[in-house]
Formats: sequence, C-alpha cells, structure tokens
Amino acid sequence: MIAFGPVPSRRLGLSLGINNIVSRKICSYSCVYCQIGQTKNPTVNREKFYEPAYLLENVKNHIEKLKREHIPDYLTFVANGEPTLDINLGEEIRSLKKEFHIPVAIISNSSLIYMEEVRKDLMHADWVSLKVDSVEPGTWQKINRPHPDLHLEKILEGIQEFASKYNGRLHTETMLVEGFNDHKSSIEATADFIAKLNVETAYLSIPTRPPAEKGLKAISAENITKTWQYFWDKGIDTETLTGFEGTNTGFTGNALNDILNITAVHPLRDDTLAELLEKEHAGMDLVKSLISHRYIKKSHFNGHDYYVRNYIL
Repeated sequence: MIAFGPVPSRRLGLSLGINNIVSRKICSYSCVYCQIGQTKNPTVNREKFYEPAYLLENVKNHIEKLKREHIPDYLTFVANGEPTLDINLGEEIRSLKKEFHIPVAIISNSSLIYMEEVRKDLMHADWVSLKVDSVEPGTWQKINRPHPDLHLEKILEGIQEFASKYNGRLHTETMLVEGFNDHKSSIEATADFIAKLNVETAYLSIPTRPPAEKGLKAISAENITKTWQYFWDKGIDTETLTGFEGTNTGFTGNALNDILNITAVHPLRDDTLAELLEKEHAGMDLVKSLISHRYIKKSHFNGHDYYVRNYIL
C-alpha cells in the first residue's frame, strides 16, 4: 500500500500519492487538525521503512494499471506521517525521477529540516511544500503539538537555509484554525518570516476533512481575506485552499485496494467514493464490509461523510 490514486490536488493537478511510511501513522507532530488522527508515539528518529527498489517497483506496478487519462502530473510523497522520517527518501526521489521522468513533489511538515541530511534529500525534489503554521513558539506548541526534542528556532533556521539554496519550486502552507493561530500577532509574524524565503506561493488552508480534534473551526471568510491581504501586502504570492479538490480519483480496477490505499493518507469524501465505486463496478456492500471488519471508519464533517483508514484493529 505504497502508491495510491492519483487524486486531484488543488496544487499539483493529478497527483499520484506515495506513502513511504508503514501502515500506521508515524510523525514528529500531532497536529490538532490532522486528517489521519492523533499521533500516538511521536518520533524524530529517521529510519528505513521500505527498500528503495521495492518502493520503485510498487509505484511502477501501480502506474501500469492506470488508464492513460490518469497518468499523474506529479509523484507526490504524502505519507500517513512525516515523509522525511524515511532515511531512504533521497534515493527514492532520484530513482523515481530516473524511471518515470515525472516531477516529484514532497509535502512536509518541515519539522526535521534542521537536519542537514533532510535538506540534502529535499534538494532532489522538483516541488516542495513546507508547513509554517506559526513562528510563535507558544502557538506552534498549541497547534502542532511537536515531539519534545523539537525546537522551533532550529526548524525556522533550517527552512531559511534550505530556501536559500533550493532551485526547485518552493511553497509554504499555513493551516488556519480558529482560536489557535488566527490572532493578529501570529499571522503577521508568519507572513514576515515567509516573505524572506522567496517562495513561489504561500498557501493558506483551512480544515476541509475531519480533524484529529473534534470541534475545531476554520477561521471566518472575513479573517481569511484579511490574512490573505496581509500576506499579499508583504509581496508574497498567496493562494487560499478552502475548497474541495473534486471527485476525479484515478483507479486501478481493484476497488478494495484503491479504497484502502487512498484512505490510508487521504480521507475519501462520500461523492468521491461513489464515483470510484461506479468506475470499478463495485457497490457499497464492499464499503460496509470494510467498516464492519474495522479496516476503515466513517465520520461526518461539514455536511459530508468521510471514510478513513482505521488503525485501531
């Protein structure tokens, strides 16, 4: 269950996901808004999860099953955890680019970028997104709930060091959550920091899938606009990610595997799931069976049902 999709991405077009972390969630953060749920045992130790050759073969087999119209625009490392925890990440990026000649993207929480070896690995990617939810230590602690060995000052220094040398397409993402990082001082300090990085785009996002902590609220449309304006006034090309990506999910012909692979890192909305089932000539009986056997679970958020992998079996 390494490759999944491709799924429509608001930033990357048609993105084939690569989950380079093992099936359970392994991360350095336990963000309050995480769509995969809480991190039970946060870690900052890089380790080997798959042999690079095995990962490459898995992605190759998956791409060969796709129809021509579903060939991805990007191969995207987006794990059920933090992808830079994978000590083989650099080698995997290089081998994928050599094999497929498709750009490689990394979506990282940036927590390990203070490590020189992580920065070197990310240099091989064509497109990198770094999370910057807040540059205020107290706010960062509150919203990202980091591993105790992490220090925000070192992370921010690592981001600046990487940005000064990276030649690919660099982006940042800031998740805005009411009552956490939506106050003026946090927003202004974050924008001031990002303005120095010379990023291609700074993305402002809100929770659009069921978060780890119930009761979280996205900031109001008025405050999103104010935040966007402040970023823009700082000379930052800024976009908001506040809508649904769409239902055009790639499929391999095996509905069970596709559902399990996608929901491992990307909750499936009810309309997206319905389209996938229709394409693969499957029915809701399969979904009900997966729920009853506790492989996936259903939750309700903003008027829609979502289906996500259940890691408590």
